[in-house]
Amino acid sequence: MAGILAWFWNERFWLPHNVTWADLKNTDEATFPQAEDLYLAFPLAFCIFMVRLIFERFVAKPCAIALNIQANGPQIAQPNAILEKVFTAITKHPDEKRLEGLSKQLDWDVRSIQRWFRQRCNQEKPSTLRKFCESMWRFSFSLYVFTYGVRFLKKTPWLWNTRHCWYNYPYQPLTTDLHYYYILELSFYWSLMFSQFTDIKRKDFGIMFLHHLVAIFLISFSYVNNMARVGTLVLCLHDSADALLEAAKMANYAKFQKICDLLFVMFAMVFITTRLGIFPLWCPRMIEVILSLAQMRKTPNLQGRALTLRPPPMGPVVPTGTS
Repeated sequence: MAGILAWFWNERFWLPHNVTWADLKNTDEATFPQAEDLYLAFPLAFCIFMVRLIFERFVAKPCAIALNIQANGPQIAQPNAILEKVFTAITKHPDEKRLEGLSKQLDWDVRSIQRWFRQRCNQEKPSTLRKFCESMWRFSFSLYVFTYGVRFLKKTPWLWNTRHCWYNYPYQPLTTDLHYYYILELSFYWSLMFSQFTDIKRKDFGIMFLHHLVAIFLISFSYVNNMARVGTLVLCLHDSADALLEAAKMANYAKFQKICDLLFVMFAMVFITTRLGIFPLWCPRMIEVILSLAQMRKTPNLQGRALTLRPPPMGPVVPTGTS
């Protein structure tokens, strides 16, 4: 196990040349991201999950009722032990031959049996009120974390000039706001991993589980090797459209169709602009710097010193764009 861990955390893979994990230990002068910090995400994820339960019960549910969203689900099927056994153990959609056999066994007509299976299938579907509460929680958290990210990033130089993500890398001190932002995002994805098994079951369960797993992996390792600056940009960019999507769902559940259509159009515009516009434009610039570092690593006359990019003399930060 020790050999596997040593191979996985190989400094030649994670860090620039001549930089070791010991160089990134906290000192009296500077604080750097530590792998141990990630353990804070587990208790915080549990707290987020508990806050969600309280929010859905005492905030989201009253709002749904005020919007005349019904708490009752679909019509419950008449209790029948034989049909229930077929439904749970054999099939939820019996063919004609099985329907005829059940019709003779129960002395029911085929149409009544088909109606029973249809009601029994609908019985497992979640109520609109539950779906509204879930969307309202995600909307509220997404709006909060995106607002916090914008307020934090607008004070940083790397929002306006992405080259600041790499100046003096990896010796970039960890600030309190950056630490809180990263751990909060990581905790939220861990809470989604836990709650996915109790939430409304959807057809894309496996895809979303993989999505959360990949997000946790990327957030964790970008924090450990101190790529947190560029990580905050990616996180904020991806959070920008989430609140609009959940707001559109809420409007749909409340049967505000025009508002739902407007919000969905806004979501599509923001999603396309950020994910297919801004993000791809940022990536080539970031990759260019990473490739420059890799090339410097191979240059013989640079092998004896650490690879860092020093910022030019700077005055006050002036917003000049995203490049």
